[in-house]
Parts: sequence; structure tokens; C-alpha cells
Amino acid sequence: MRIKRRKGRGQRPEIKKILDQMKYNEGIRAPEVMVISNEGESLGVMSREEAIKKAKEAGLDLVEISASANPPVTKITSYDRYRFQLEKTEREKKKKTKSSEVRSVRITPRAATNDLEVKLKKVREFLEEGDKVEVQLFLKGREKANKDFARVKLEEFLAKIEMEIRVISPIKYAGRGFTTQITKK
Repeated sequence: MRIKRRKGRGQRPEIKKILDQMKYNEGIRAPEVMVISNEGESLGVMSREEAIKKAKEAGLDLVEISASANPPVTKITSYDRYRFQLEKTEREKKKKTKSSEVRSVRITPRAATNDLEVKLKKVREFLEEGDKVEVQLFLKGREKANKDFARVKLEEFLAKIEMEIRVISPIKYAGRGFTTQITKK
């Protein structure tokens, strides 16, 4: 049996990209820079060497914050602390933009009541997690001729869900059966 290894151990690519572009101390190439102190006060425009000297006197680093500004904006702060803050804000953004997945549940019109109860339990779990659920009623052979019966079965299934749901896409016939998408209200 082959064991799959997780790729990309270490920093995520978007954070790594930001950190690769960050310049500090001697890595800053602009001859003049706008300097901000560790407390957030503007110290004005000065030469790069003078700014690095002030940072070293304070026991800190000169970190480039905005390279696109003219002159570039730098801050006298600890490089490690600044990097940690950037990583932390990136992680917070990633948490807030958690996209909900579309989960799929497939049923048939001839399914037994216990089978439908198991599927209902799964649908409730998915909705509690905040995911969208696509319910597919799968039809075979002659079942396709009796679409009204199948549509009623799907509506009954949706009615058995004991929580407030919102229908994202209404029930529609597509190829092998009926589909609809629902989410929690």
C-alpha cells in the first residue's frame, strides 16, 4: 500500500510570496526613504544609510512597508515581529473567507424509508456545517416516464428536513432526474 505524502509542508505559497518580496535593512535599494518610527510617528524623508543607522541604534530593523510609494515607506520595527503580524493577518483573512462547499446527496424514488432517514441525517449534518447541499433524485429506465411521481418524492424528502432551509435553485429536471440546491436559512 502506498502512502500519500502531503506536499507543501511549511509556509503557504501566498504568504511565502509576500515574504520573498519583503525587503529590510541592506536589502532596501532606494537611496532615499520615508521613515516611520516604531511608535508610528513620521520621521520624514532621509537617506537609506541614515535610516538604517537609526534603526540599529534602536536595536531594531528597517522594514520596507510600501515599495511602490515615492519615496518608499519604511518602518523602524523588528523584522520578525512585522513578519509574524503579516502572517497572522493573512491567516485571519483566510479563516473569514471560508467558502462553503456544495455537498451532494443522491436519492431514488424507490428508496426505503430507512435509507431516506440516513440521507436526511447527512443533509442535516451538511447544513449544520454551513455547506450548500445539492439533492439529486436519480431516475432509471421507466421511472423517467413518471416524472410527476418523482417530483413529489423529492418535495416530500425536502419537507422531512426539520430545519429552516432556503432553496437556492428550484427543482428542475436534468438528464437522469431532478436536482435542487438548498442551504440553511
